[in-house]
Formats: sequence, C-alpha cells, structure tokens
Amino acid sequence: MMMNFEPMFVLPVLFFLLLLLGYVGVPLLVWSLYFATVLAVLNAPIWVWVGFGVVATILNVPLLRRTVITSQIVKSIKALKLLPTISETERAAIEAGTVWVDGEFFSGSPNFQRINSEPYPQISSELQAFLDGPVEQVCRMATDWEINRLKDLPPEVWDYLKKERFFGMMIPVEYGGLGFSNLAYSTVMSKLASRSFIHTATVGVTNSLGPAKLLIRYGTPAQKDYYLPRLARGEEIPCFALTEPNAGSDAASIVSEGVVFKGTDGKLYLRLNWKKRYITLGAIATLIGLAFRLRDPDNLLGKGEDVGITCALIPADTPGVVQKRRHDPMGVPFYNSPLEGHDVVISIDQIIGGVEQAGQGWKMLMQSLAAGRGISFPATCTGIAKLVTRVTGAYATVRNQFGLAIGRFEGIEEPLARIGGLTYLMEAGRIYTCGAVDKGEQPAVISAIAKYNFTELSRHIINDGMDILGGAGICRGPRNLLANIYTAIPIPITVEGANILTRTMIIFGQGVIRCHPYIYSEIEALNKSDVTEFDRAFWHHMGWMIHNGFRAVLLNLSRGYLAVWTVSGATAKYHRKLAWSSATFAFLADIVLISFGGTLKRREKLTGRFADILSWMYLGSATLRRFEAEGHQPEDLPLVDWAMQYAFAQIQEGFEGIFNNLPMLRVFGVWCRLNPIGILPSDRTGSQIARILQNPGQQRNKLTENIYIPSDPEEALGRLERAFILLSQVEPVLKKIKVAISTGKLPQQKPERLISQALEAGIINEQEAKLVREAQNARNDAVQVDSFTLEESFLVASVHKLTHLVVNQS
Repeated sequence: MMMNFEPMFVLPVLFFLLLLLGYVGVPLLVWSLYFATVLAVLNAPIWVWVGFGVVATILNVPLLRRTVITSQIVKSIKALKLLPTISETERAAIEAGTVWVDGEFFSGSPNFQRINSEPYPQISSELQAFLDGPVEQVCRMATDWEINRLKDLPPEVWDYLKKERFFGMMIPVEYGGLGFSNLAYSTVMSKLASRSFIHTATVGVTNSLGPAKLLIRYGTPAQKDYYLPRLARGEEIPCFALTEPNAGSDAASIVSEGVVFKGTDGKLYLRLNWKKRYITLGAIATLIGLAFRLRDPDNLLGKGEDVGITCALIPADTPGVVQKRRHDPMGVPFYNSPLEGHDVVISIDQIIGGVEQAGQGWKMLMQSLAAGRGISFPATCTGIAKLVTRVTGAYATVRNQFGLAIGRFEGIEEPLARIGGLTYLMEAGRIYTCGAVDKGEQPAVISAIAKYNFTELSRHIINDGMDILGGAGICRGPRNLLANIYTAIPIPITVEGANILTRTMIIFGQGVIRCHPYIYSEIEALNKSDVTEFDRAFWHHMGWMIHNGFRAVLLNLSRGYLAVWTVSGATAKYHRKLAWSSATFAFLADIVLISFGGTLKRREKLTGRFADILSWMYLGSATLRRFEAEGHQPEDLPLVDWAMQYAFAQIQEGFEGIFNNLPMLRVFGVWCRLNPIGILPSDRTGSQIARILQNPGQQRNKLTENIYIPSDPEEALGRLERAFILLSQVEPVLKKIKVAISTGKLPQQKPERLISQALEAGIINEQEAKLVREAQNARNDAVQVDSFTLEESFLVASVHKLTHLVVNQS
C-alpha cells in the first residue's frame, strides 16, 4: 500500500515543483537535478540513467556543450539563415540610442519598481512664467484663421518669435539660446499647437532635427561659436534636407552626392548636387543642413573613395542653390518645399563636426531621431488633444437639441469619453518620455512608439471632435476651431517616419533586436563566428524562453494574480495585467523568432501586432506612472480606469490577431478569447469622463492644462467658453423653474421660455432672470457658424487660385 501511495503523493509535488521552477526561472544545473529526482522517483532503468547522465554532462559542461551541440546549431542557423543579416545602415539605426523601460517588457518580467521610479518631471516656475508670458503673447497675436488666410505667420509674429528666442529654445544659454529641457520645449510646443499647427511646424524644425541639434551634439567649436548664436537669435532660418523623390522612408538610399576635390588654392572643397523634397522651411531657409553621399575619388580625406552619408551646412545664398518653390501640403500654409543644388561648392570645413565626422551622417541622424522623434510630434498632438477636449466638452454643453444639451445623449458621451481618456493617457506618455530624455536616455524604440501612437490617437480624437461639432466643424471661418487641425493631421502621421513603416518595421522590428535580452548578442556572435559568445547567449536565451513560457501560462490561468508586484491600491490590478501581458508578449516574440528567423521582418502584419502590444504596454505604464506621480488623486480614477481598460483592449486585439494568424498557435486563440486580458471600458466609466469634460472646474482645467484659452469673447474659443461658464452658472436657476413646473406653479413649457413668468411669480429674482437671458444669448451666439457673401467667397477663391499660381510658377 505504501509503494502505491507514495507515487500518488510525490508526483503532484514534482508537478508543482516543475511549475515553480519554470515560473521562477532556474539555471540548467537545477533543472538537471530536478529531472534526476524525477528519474529516481520513477525508478528509471539503468539505460535511461546513462542517457540522462550523458546529456546532462554535455549540457552542463560549457566546453563539451560548445563542441557537441552549439557548434552544430551555429552551422544550422547559418545554413538556414534563421537569424537576420544586418546592414551597416540597419546597424546604425539599431545601435542608435539606448534601451530604457522597453527592455522591461521584452524581458517578460517587468520591474515595476524601476518603471514607477523613472522621472515624471514637473513644470518649473521659470517655465510657467514663459508659458504665461511670451507663449501666451505670441498665441494672442494671430488667430489660426488669420494665419491660414495669410498663408503664413504675420511678420510681427515672426519678429516676436525671433526676439523671444523661440527658435533657440534648445540651444544652450552660453550660445544665446534659452537652454530649455525637453520637457520645457515639449510643453511650449503643446501650447502653441493649441493655437495653430503653423506655429509648431515653424518652431519645431528649428529646435528638433535640424542644424542646431546636430551642431550642439557634433559640431566643431568654431561651428558652434558662429552658427548657434545666429540660430538662437533667428538671424539664420534653418532647414534640414534629407528626403528625396526616391528616398523617403528608405532614407539611407539617398543619391544626393558630394565630391571632394582640391581647389587651386590647395584647400579641400565639396562639389554638391542634390534634389530634395518635403523640406520644412526650405523655401525661406538661410542655412541648409544637407544629407548626402560623400565620394572622395582621390582619397584626399584618407577614408576611401565611398566615404558614406555625410551632413554639411550650406548657406542658402551659395551659387547653385535653388529655392523659392513651395509644396502645398493639404492646404496647410507652413513652408514646406523642394530644394535643389547644382554644382554647389562649399569648404570641407562645412561638414558638421569637421572632417572627422565625414561618413558619419547616418549615425548622427539616427542618434538624433532616437530621442527627437519622441518629443516634437507627441507634444503637438497632445496640445491638439487638449484643445479638442476643451472644445467638445464645452460644445456638448452649449449645443441643445430635443430640449437637452447634446452631451446628455449617450451617442455623444461615447466619443467624449474617448477624447478625455486618450488625452489623459497622451499627457502621461508625453511627460514620461520627456523625463527619460532629460535624464540622458535616448530611447529609440520608445520614441518610435510615441511618434506613431500620438499621431494616430490625435487623428482619432480630431475625428471624434468633428463628429460632435457636426455642421459647426465643417463650416470654415473664424468661428471654426477644429477644421484646420482636421486638415493638417495627416502631416505629422506622414513625416519623420511614415506611420505604416514605423509600426510594421521599427517599433517591433528594431525593438526585438535592440531590446531583447539576448538576440543582438546572438546575431553579433554569429557574424563574428564566435561560438563561445553565442553559446553563452543562446543557452541563456533558451532558459529565459522556457521561464517566460511558464510565466505566460500561469499568469494567464491566474489572470495575473501570481505576479509579484510592489504596488497596492486601485491600480494593483493593472500592474498584474501588465506582468501577464509582458510574459505572453516575450514568449510569443521568441516563438515567432524561432519560427520565421530572418524572414520575420517581412511578416509586417505580424510585427505590426507585436508593435501594438508593446506600444500599449508602454502607454499603460506611463498612465500608471502619472497617477502615482500626481499623488493617487481619487477624482482621477475614472480617467485612469478608462485609459487602462482601453489599453488592455488594444493588447487583447493584438494577441488575438497573432494567435489567429499562426496555425501552430490558433488553438490558444480560442482560450485567449475565452479568457481575455482586457475588454473596452464600460459605459459607466465613459459617462464619468464625459461629465468631467462638461463640468467647469479643477478636473477639466487639469486635463487641458497649459493650452491657449483666449479671454476675448469675440474669439471662437473665448466665445464658446463664456457660453459654457454662463450655462453652468444658470443650472441652479433653471432647476428652480423646473421644480415650479413639476409642482404646478408654472405651465409645462421649456424653462427658458418661462423666465418672465418665473420672475413675476417670485420663483427667481431679477438678477437670476438677467443671468439666464445672458446665458441664452451667449448660447445662441456660440452655436452660430460663419457665412460669407458671394463677393467674399469669390475673393477667397481668387486668393487661393492666385496663391497656387504663384507657387506653381515661382
């Protein structure tokens, strides 16, 4: 009886131990001891012991393992091309920047203590003064409608931007700039975006990827001393020319060429020829940053004939430079232009960083983009999101239909909830990303996540905003607050890495190589034929994959409750789900890497879904970091709940897409649907957010903090805000009238039509009656749309035609 009982008792213990060891993750030697124990319990025959001993010895003795197993694996991988080959341009892109919290998600075991201790910076008093002073003033100087009618910023705005060093925000103080942090620059851009996209398009290029940024990082002392003060003061208007007709997303394939030659004076020069397009500020730039391929046929630089991609500075008045043409991107009137250069001769000293940096242009650009891509457009898009939040919340209160404010209808509540919830999430991601860059990180993958997702989310937000405004959104004129943004939103989606490419090739394609704990080491070891290094990385990788497999299964079965976390309270459940998501994500990443090898980068539908999962894990983590950094305010919980539930719904969609399109994993897709990691936010949570947007007060102000809100009631947003505030103030008065109607003191009519009767009956006083009438007049004024006489319409059309004619013929 004892012999029969012991296996019945021991086997469950062994099975539990198997799960425990797999979940915790233990070295190969511990696994060997475990399986030896299993064989002992099962009374395995001697031949099984011998076989096990041989295998265990080979696996646990590195020299034997490398000779017997690893060397054969290396040969097979090379023969079957299971790991991707990496070109020099791909290597530069992958090695650009640093791995930040993105590495936590690829690990499968995210360290939330680290994630939640990363900086979440606050606005300084100096920055707030700049926002309330110069930024407020420049926003006040011209409306978006005026800028669009003029097809440019007014001259006085250009002058003010130069005077207040807007073009030198990121240039150090010692060179005459403002020396702003990335957070400060981002916050200024966000407020400018809430006034006009033209502001951000103009100011952004002078501070982000362009001559100033490259000079700060790579320029020679002489280049910095000469150009940076001039750029800071706005004496030089810069642009950066990279894109060509046949080199867009594949920017490394540029054919613009520079040839080194020796002049008659014995000095070295470059002869440049280029044809660029989509260059912001190109038509008016006085200083052109140019990316080109450098050839040195006589090896005058000692770097060979094909030196590589190089960046140089070309004064726009240099003979051979062709400007003065302009693209028309969606009718949005910022300067975006083609640029050409024909036999343009410049000194070799104009190479950014001098001769030492010749051939290093691609690396310079990738390193600059590694951080910069995550700052400018996320700032612009967050400013847009805040503006739409402010506008739609007010409009949903002011606009009445069927006797009710339209915000009371659930059909309007639904897009309002999306707008508010995503705006909270975007602000969290903006500040969290800025904190990393200001700390010294250059998170290339996170920057790609930010650029892609913020631009896409702003597209969703502006679409919802246009739906809520209806006819008031589509009739252009000075009263329209959203139409120009709606028109402009495809621009940030397209530039600095088109979104389709960013999602399908960069976020996961580069992320899995750069952020995975072992893949890059394995690829490098294979390229060097270093079996010892490959052996170390490969077997650690196998152990890590098994560990994540156990974690993924057990966290799935427990719905994340087995995760060890350091956070308690209302958001603990979301940290558990992030741990569950990360383990599943990391395990599936290894599965597809093994399955597809080097061909994975061509499986773009699959890599796009992985990119979505990674993106929403990051955005969810940023949301939780914001909630913690702001002191766990209970009134913010509806926003946090909505944002996190939405994030997990997107993660769920990504996992389902992966499972459904991999036959070997399709059966797991059924379980994934039966045990989802997330579903869309509830209607109740959405209603709470819609109410936040429609009620004046601290929460609404906090959600839309630091955007431009004109105080002038003759301006569109000022007019709408005034009506919104007045209508909120008369709610108690109208409630008195409604009570009187219900008790029979007043007839059954709309309360607004009973003001005189209510006053006569003593239900309200004269001041209250005056307030209601004022509010009703303000409501009526706020919902009006613009119209033009036929002569005005003809004049506008003629101006547009003339503008196009000048652009096409100049």
